[in-house]
Amino acid sequence: MAKLPLYLDYNATTPVAPEVVDAMLPFFMQHFGNPSSAHHYGAVARQAMAVAREQVAALVGARPDEILFTGSATEANNLALLGVARLAAPHRRHLIISAIEHPAVTGPARYLQGTGWAVTVLPVDEYGLVDPQDLKDALRPDTALVSVMHANNEVGTIQPLAEIAALAHANGSLFHTDAAQSAGKIAVNIGSLGVDLLTLAGHKLYAPKGIGALYVRTGTPIAPAGLFGGGQERGLRSGTENVPYLVALGTAARLAQETLVEYSARVRALRDSLHARLAAAVPGLELNGHPERRLPNTLHVSFPGVSGSVLLAEAADEVAASVGSACHGDQGPASDVLTAMRLGSRRALGAVRLSLGRDTTAADIGRAADALTGAFHRLNGAGGAVPDNGRKLE
Repeated sequence: MAKLPLYLDYNATTPVAPEVVDAMLPFFMQHFGNPSSAHHYGAVARQAMAVAREQVAALVGARPDEILFTGSATEANNLALLGVARLAAPHRRHLIISAIEHPAVTGPARYLQGTGWAVTVLPVDEYGLVDPQDLKDALRPDTALVSVMHANNEVGTIQPLAEIAALAHANGSLFHTDAAQSAGKIAVNIGSLGVDLLTLAGHKLYAPKGIGALYVRTGTPIAPAGLFGGGQERGLRSGTENVPYLVALGTAARLAQETLVEYSARVRALRDSLHARLAAAVPGLELNGHPERRLPNTLHVSFPGVSGSVLLAEAADEVAASVGSACHGDQGPASDVLTAMRLGSRRALGAVRLSLGRDTTAADIGRAADALTGAFHRLNGAGGAVPDNGRKLE
């Protein structure tokens, strides 16, 4: 059997942790009850849901009744923006987002704009950081909501959310953050961040795809997602709950909280080792994102003179990684994030995202570095003179 390529795309998705699989399996066949049922089987399911809600709440420092389960982070983001918009006062129809938000935020923002809302998009600097002064200048008396992601899914830059949230609140505006990439990698606490709404994604922290959550601070005005039914999840998301996946998300949240300090330190050391090896072997390699304020598992670099996608294709037998967000698809040569950071077309086209996870080892780092540097030098030829066949950027 051929050796599988090394997986370095943990920001796209993670494998389900064995502990998570073990926790969820009994709820497919043994504890299969509907949580709304009054009998024993329903009671077991309700109790499992309550425990999962407590575990997710504990990960972000919230109260259990402030956690709403959703089918994905995309749904949670849509519920946050559109749910707040539905209850916004008529004189507050202004939304602010950043230029590097996930499509699950920019999409609802465009929809609201089409319904008459005003939308302001905050720029970012060359590191992908929002300047709080830009937010201060953009806030208006009619600003209902500000949404800025916690950590970027491509370059890993971590935003100064506490300062941003404080400015929003001083203006009487609500504040939402998409924490899908940060939860489980760095500390995420709703109290210290000052957020009113916060999005989580199960498959980014070793739970299955198809489960997410939205934290809604008590007292935050938010309307249902538009589904009519049994009124589950505080009436905000009707539909029989997916108990096995809720249990999975709760277990994953517990594991993340228990291992956060060790995990962060270990993957940061491995990431920096990979960066050092690549930089030593590839003259002109450039780091994208903030050198310090970024996720500990994320290394986003640009290789000079080659296309990042071609480089990864050349190394595909050894390394599975990406040039950017898996959620954007193939929408052109440069991602919206790198364009917003104004890095230039050459640097953007040579970009590669390498994201590490709980299973990444020191041996993997050596294998990845050798594979990527080998691919780079093959593409450039022994003397760097490669025919212009689309493999080298001139």
